[in-house]
Amino acid sequence: MISVQRINTTAVKGTMIEECDEVQLGPDGVYGNRRFYFIDSKGKMVNGKRTGELTKIQSYYKRDVNELKMLLPDGEEVIGEAKNSGVTVTTDFYGRAVQGQVVNGPWADVVGTLVGHPLTLVRVVDGVTATDVHPVTFISSATMRYLRKQSGGPEVRWKDRFRMLFELDGLEEFEEDTWIGHRIGIGSAVVEIVGPIPRCVVTKRNPSTGTPDFDTLGALRRARGENMLKLDTPTAHLPDGGKLLLGVYGVVRDFGTVKKGSAVDVF
Repeated sequence: MISVQRINTTAVKGTMIEECDEVQLGPDGVYGNRRFYFIDSKGKMVNGKRTGELTKIQSYYKRDVNELKMLLPDGEEVIGEAKNSGVTVTTDFYGRAVQGQVVNGPWADVVGTLVGHPLTLVRVVDGVTATDVHPVTFISSATMRYLRKQSGGPEVRWKDRFRMLFELDGLEEFEEDTWIGHRIGIGSAVVEIVGPIPRCVVTKRNPSTGTPDFDTLGALRRARGENMLKLDTPTAHLPDGGKLLLGVYGVVRDFGTVKKGSAVDVF
């Protein structure tokens, strides 16, 4: 039986992923997952590819009270109501125009000091996600296990390098690739698998420190070779032009609840 082994979310794009037991899948994926993101002084999106220090920050959002909390590496808590300033911005997410509103509060200044350059915190508008491309991602535990064994990759927080929403049990390595073009039932939701995920340099970073410490992309190239087909997803920002693939993207077709241990069925 195929089932959900792990669910990973984070409130602010680029910050540490956190395991959770249950999520609601809606039009923009998991509400609250990557609900916020940072931009720099030029209005460009800031993420773990550019600023690895973000992965040392834990972020949590409580929708019912509109409360955002960030926990810094030194233990400091930065918490408060995430009030929109009324200033609307549009940010380029690899060719996708993402609309959001600047958020008033202490988070941008504190995190900007930590990473060493000014930041602005933005909340995406409803119906939009601050994920790179599509709002739902899948990978099998077997795929990550195979890649680590083939490459001699580090055991500690190995899976966190890939920052996937759903990790699945009950599959062979790379079996999730065969789902492209199909729909799957996951919990009470239905998701259409729309394509493979081209991987980037963030997979080279240690999830605990944010610094590069392992050539994950080289390991992926040796284990799988290079993709030579044209992809529908943006690849111009990737150093290899989208030749290294791992995991699959999905979009939500029927809303529903997904829990750790939920069954997964391929239609």
